Amino acid sequence: MKTTFNKICIYGVGLIGGSLALAYKKANPGVVIVGAGRNKNTLQYAKTLGVIDSFSTDLSQALAGVELIVIAVPVGSIEAAFENIKPYLTDSMILTDVGSTKGSVVACADKILNPFSRNFVPGHPIAGTEKSGAAAAFAELFQQRRVILTPTDNTDFNAIKRVAALWQACGAEVVEMSVAHHDEVLAATSHLPHMLAFSLVDTLSKLNDKQEIFKYAAGGFRDFTRIASSSPEMWQDVCLANASALVEVIGKFQTDLSTLTKAIESGDKQTISNIFNRAKIARDQFSNE
Repeated sequence: MKTTFNKICIYGVGLIGGSLALAYKKANPGVVIVGAGRNKNTLQYAKTLGVIDSFSTDLSQALAGVELIVIAVPVGSIEAAFENIKPYLTDSMILTDVGSTKGSVVACADKILNPFSRNFVPGHPIAGTEKSGAAAAFAELFQQRRVILTPTDNTDFNAIKRVAALWQACGAEVVEMSVAHHDEVLAATSHLPHMLAFSLVDTLSKLNDKQEIFKYAAGGFRDFTRIASSSPEMWQDVCLANASALVEVIGKFQTDLSTLTKAIESGDKQTISNIFNRAKIARDQFSNE
């Protein structure tokens, strides 16, 4: 079974799509990377930076001879992307995506991509920064990071293996997970922290003395809220696409935060100590893994 790709189309050349292009080009210098999307200026900039080899806003040209299509747009734009590419798909093409929610993406694929949906391998690289755009892309983004693939019972086995090999060539560890379990896990470990960071910064920005608050913010505040500089467009899409799992974990957090609030109000030192110690033990174990 062939594992490498000779020609790839990146549909949406931003941080993730651009970094994938750079990483795979570094691992396989002979590969041809084509950029696709709606914004000609953005694509031209990515080509100027050397992130892609060529580009076209005409999908019939961008997808000609392509073996793999990587959909790297915000999850709220994936349905439209599927609609746009479907007329140009062939049985020999493999598709994958990089969206951080999988239930909504798989549902769109099942609805739109048939009979090509068996060639679609849903994926999610657990990597990124608070920056966006092709200028933020770098080849080392996926080194020693996990990429989660969530194939369905309908997904072609060879397509899974080839997409896995792509990510491994970029330095990532590839794991497989069910669609539902992925969305539950990521709601807790990625989506909730982003919601907390956005919400905290928004709350503080509305206080009367906000300038002084931000002026004297220490490193801990900057570290915790760094991800609030992430793309609002991307994260509002994530919120809505994974609403059920996210609302559930937000509810659990609110319950625990209420417990801590009551303990502070009542001077319950033991409860506060228990919460802090459990958190420290859990964080230390996670850091050492």
